[in-house]
Amino acid sequence: MKIVFASTPSQEEEINELVRYVYSNIFPLYFSDEEISKFEELKVLDTSLDFNTLKDAFQVMTSIQTVISILESSPLDEQYEIVFNKNVNTLKEFGLFFPFDFEQFIEGKTMKSPMLSIYTKADNELII
Repeated sequence: MKIVFASTPSQEEEINELVRYVYSNIFPLYFSDEEISKFEELKVLDTSLDFNTLKDAFQVMTSIQTVISILESSPLDEQYEIVFNKNVNTLKEFGLFFPFDFEQFIEGKTMKSPMLSIYTKADNELII
């Protein structure tokens, strides 16, 4: 007999927070608003799936956090490509759609100049 612990609501919320972070802080560094909008339509990193076990949820969280760390590094270093690909494959194994190659981010970083995006968080907010 094997005892398996189910994922918790707080873990699923953490996964959702990480995905929102990718959309608001990572994707705008590499892609245009139009492209990011298409990613939403294509359900990139869609978290409507339930992660059955505690271990599954932790693996997904860890993989997203690792991808974020790599993509936030400056300059984006090719030495992390193997780790990036391993974590992307883990996401795919759990049913999360992440159709990007490491090379796309290297190309995107060199071609994109910093600009405003509707996906980034506002630096300040006005409360009325």
